Amino acid sequence: MSKFYYVARNRFGVKETGTEDAPSQEDLVTRIQSRGLIVVNIIPENVESSDNPNDNKLTKLKPKAMHGRVTFEDLMLFCRQLSTLIGAGVTILKSLNIITKQVASKKLYDVIVDLTKNMEAGLSFHEAMAVHPKIFSDLWVNLVESGEASGNLAVVLSRLATYLEKQAEFKSKIISALIYPAMLTCAGLGALFFMAIKIIPTFADIFKGFNITLPFLTQVLVNFSDFLRKGFIMIVLVAGGGIFMFRKYIKTKAGRKSFENFKFRLPVLGEFFLALNIEKFSSEMSTLLESGVPILYSLEIAERSVDNLIMADIIHKIKDDVREGKSFRESLERSGFFEPMFIQMVSIGEEIGELPQMFKKVNVFYQERCGTFLTRFVAMFEPFILVFIGSLIGVMVIGMFLPIFKIANIGT
Repeated sequence: MSKFYYVARNRFGVKETGTEDAPSQEDLVTRIQSRGLIVVNIIPENVESSDNPNDNKLTKLKPKAMHGRVTFEDLMLFCRQLSTLIGAGVTILKSLNIITKQVASKKLYDVIVDLTKNMEAGLSFHEAMAVHPKIFSDLWVNLVESGEASGNLAVVLSRLATYLEKQAEFKSKIISALIYPAMLTCAGLGALFFMAIKIIPTFADIFKGFNITLPFLTQVLVNFSDFLRKGFIMIVLVAGGGIFMFRKYIKTKAGRKSFENFKFRLPVLGEFFLALNIEKFSSEMSTLLESGVPILYSLEIAERSVDNLIMADIIHKIKDDVREGKSFRESLERSGFFEPMFIQMVSIGEEIGELPQMFKKVNVFYQERCGTFLTRFVAMFEPFILVFIGSLIGVMVIGMFLPIFKIANIGT
């Protein structure tokens, strides 16, 4: 039997400490968890005299081959590892120590070290996370707080990891669907640019030697080629300035709302952007409600984390309506933003008391809808861009050969 000093928190977040005898750290963790406590740290009392460094102290050796920034994949892996370790009965501090030996991001490594220091100083896990809002969003902090309060931190972290993994998979599908059309467009525009800069001027020099009046189409192409070559720097500067001013404008609240309105009103694509926002909202709500976060608090978190000002305003109004005692369905209908199917499914979930499960079903529906739209859009876009680029190249070729036909007729 060995003697251990432990630090734990109850479901209300109150810190509890003590010393107990146990055959091993794992046995003591099981014993403390059976009391409904969350284990924060366990330290053997003879650690000072031990020749080995304390397992719960962070190693000073940083892992090799680390990148600087914190990517979405880094956070996703961190969350999954943490949920697995805590679910296996490992204390939070020891779990963080283990993860630091595997983390691939230097910045995330430093953040985890700071998490450990703050928790050793007496902060709870969610309070330590809140110190780093650029790394851990409100969704992270509030879900962890819910897990600490309920004593189900491992379960909550597992749900968060699943949410992050689904979002990563969804984004990957979107990117994969758009890669080929983007490459096709770039290749086509590159071919057109090459013809305008290199091929057309070569033909124009040849035609000058024959001293003939160029056909209208040929003259237009030659003038366009001259404009591109002589005004290339000016075109780049104007385009760059336009992009800079546009980005600066949409960073303002009014500009961003105008651009979001424009996207939602686009033919065909507007429905896709709307579905993307509803997908993210339903995904966050299902994760928050499943983890025990109250509906008003869930709406507040969703309002702060949604990446769309128009939808954030709508969620804010829905939150105010729910706070005043109005039903979820009434608030959704009043917004005029959500589709009847979404409103109906959420209303059913509210009536039967299964709102988290209904939000999850809605999320699956909108993910499939977005995926189907992308598949069809790409299938339609590919032949369109091929025909469009091919037509432009064909016009250029015809424009360059028209003077040759004219010269041949003169010769006969």
